[in-house]
Amino acid sequence: MGPKGVKGELGDMGDQGNIGKTGPIGKKGDKGEKGLPGIPGGKGKAGTVCDCGRYRKVVGQMDISVARLKTSMKFVKNVIAGIRETDEKFYYIVQEEKSYRESLTHCRIRGGMLAMPKDEAANTLIADYVAKSGFFRVFIGVNDLEREGQYVFTDNTPLQNYSNWKEGEPSDPYGHEDCVEMLSSGRWNDTECHLTMYFVCEFVKKKK
Repeated sequence: MGPKGVKGELGDMGDQGNIGKTGPIGKKGDKGEKGLPGIPGGKGKAGTVCDCGRYRKVVGQMDISVARLKTSMKFVKNVIAGIRETDEKFYYIVQEEKSYRESLTHCRIRGGMLAMPKDEAANTLIADYVAKSGFFRVFIGVNDLEREGQYVFTDNTPLQNYSNWKEGEPSDPYGHEDCVEMLSSGRWNDTECHLTMYFVCEFVKKKK
């Protein structure tokens, strides 16, 4: 083979080749500079007139009333009455001397009933409440007003399952003792309904 020849001149540019595949996406660029402030917006519509001072006063009065009510309830529950309770009921000694019928009415208009100790646990709780309050006797919701000698609770259920009479009671030779008091010992005694004394109301707890 002979010696290599001299390099020729550069030829003309050829036609554009086919477009290749798209390359990978580049990294996120730097954050640009903050732009100039825009022009102010138009004027908004006028708001409705509010008598806010009056509403604030009403709300303020309501807040005061609620606070007073809470204070009153706390006072009644913890100081005056020391309300006793079970899982189902509240018991409350009313320190006002009333007759049996007045006691019934007092409890009912407040959404309760004259207390009906229908088992040993309820009777013991009420008796302890009476004794620790320093009282000797209170009316409870038991009577034989309808039929002499047939004692029932104030909801008209008979005393079939529980009673806690004092020894020798009930004794009513003249038919005048139709209502029942509980002594601080927890024992029951039949007594005259017109007599006045403190009494115990019971209130059924509302289910949540």
